[in-house]
Amino acid sequence: MTENPITAAPCVCLSGEAYTDCCGRFHNGGAEAATAEQLMRSRYSAFVLLDVEYLRKTWHPDTAPSDLELDPAMEWRRLDILSTSRGGPLDSEGTVEFKAHYRHDGERRVHHETSRFVRENRRWYYVDAVMLA
Repeated sequence: MTENPITAAPCVCLSGEAYTDCCGRFHNGGAEAATAEQLMRSRYSAFVLLDVEYLRKTWHPDTAPSDLELDPAMEWRRLDILSTSRGGPLDSEGTVEFKAHYRHDGERRVHHETSRFVRENRRWYYVDAVMLA
């Protein structure tokens, strides 16, 4: 049996771990993110892999959009975590500032935001974000 090349490859969140040991375990339901940063990384990977179901599952129900469509023309290239505040395994809230580099319509672009997360019933959820220049 051959291993799926996506699962054997390094994780697209650039953690340095294999996808199966990093974001893959969250995407397939085998584990829950223990920190806000882990959830942020797994959500970035879900955008790369066009995993709408995972994004919906990890979006807080109070702020989740009713419809979510991803643009397959966006080529996500790199994730840079700039800072975190709280968001640890014992916290109930946290923030992660990051830059996500991508190409769209042949142009290089950067998505820069600070995402806000809450932890309820031992699960982290994405709440909302402040876009940064």
